[in-house]
Amino acid sequence: MPPERILIVIDEMEVGGSQRQITHLLGGLDRARWQPELLYFRNPSHLVDAIRAHGVAVHHLPKRGRVDIRFLCAYVAFLRRRRFALVHAFSLTAELWTLIATTLAFPFARRPALVASVRGLYLDASRTFWRIKRLIVRHSDAVIANARACADAAASGTGLGRERFDVVPNAIAAVPAITAMQRERLAAAIGHPPGRPFALFVGRLVAVKNLPCLIRALARLPRQRRPWLALAGDGPLAPSLQRQILDAGLGDDVRLLGERDDTAALMQAADLLVLPSRQEGMSNALMEAMAAGCPVVASAVGGNLELIDPERTGLLFASDDDEELAVCMQRLADDPGLRRRLAEAARERMRDGHSLARMVAATAQIYERGIRLAPASAGNASGSTVEGDA
Repeated sequence: MPPERILIVIDEMEVGGSQRQITHLLGGLDRARWQPELLYFRNPSHLVDAIRAHGVAVHHLPKRGRVDIRFLCAYVAFLRRRRFALVHAFSLTAELWTLIATTLAFPFARRPALVASVRGLYLDASRTFWRIKRLIVRHSDAVIANARACADAAASGTGLGRERFDVVPNAIAAVPAITAMQRERLAAAIGHPPGRPFALFVGRLVAVKNLPCLIRALARLPRQRRPWLALAGDGPLAPSLQRQILDAGLGDDVRLLGERDDTAALMQAADLLVLPSRQEGMSNALMEAMAAGCPVVASAVGGNLELIDPERTGLLFASDDDEELAVCMQRLADDPGLRRRLAEAARERMRDGHSLARMVAATAQIYERGIRLAPASAGNASGSTVEGDA
């Protein structure tokens, strides 16, 4: 039997957690069973090239504005032409336009199986968001959440049964090791002062990451024992963060690095990684740090609670509590033995529970079920009600 042609769809292909997981998934799917392709609407990044390197066909349909009729017509024609067995959408925009396009493309013919995603907690989402999400879930043949907390939040927000949501945790690739000399050179290249503990944040500079809490926590620590902090990532809050850093007298203690493609190496060079987010699904940055052997301290929210066993695989602090975060950072900065113990346990946790093979196999199992359950046409779609065991 020839492999099934399937499509992964996402709005943006900028560097982010969902985009990294898409890259892992497309690289790992069994080509004897699946012929995967990628469609995105805007903002490409180096991850598009990485996906092409896996031999995956990549398609770009530009979407201009909130409602773009030309884009919709092109998407409908694309779906009719390619005849996918399954379409898996990774963002609300992708989910909504995929639902509309498949309904228009196949009103009386068998449509592709539809798989939706839950990639966060959406704590600040509007009623409109949840109405749209409910519509999408009801017309999907499967819904994959990347953390139990995300599945619970989506069930509550949509008012639909928890059994509709499968959970497949994010996966983490093996981290290429670098030498001690490479770590020293990298730290020096980004301005790390020798002899000071090196703290790192990796992620978008956006409000949900709550970086002001991290800056406040750092300012609480005595200058002679304070870790040096690097922020690896870009985003709209960069200017305001720079002002906060200077206003707090931390100009010599914090460096904004911008977007980096060597975060795995940075994590190996750092003494600790800090994730102060107000909400998180299954954080790729946190998982990558744990796999790289970098001790972690994170806010006690969402998927962080599923990744970190407190005092065993990392440290947790109450969300937005800069005083407690400061204590956690100081503990890690002052205690190399604690850092080693946490790092070893965290690396083992990632190796045993979050392998690429495990994520790909669980996702493929849901794809198989979704294709079996897909209705004959868009007109009688009713949504999946079977709970997976991922």
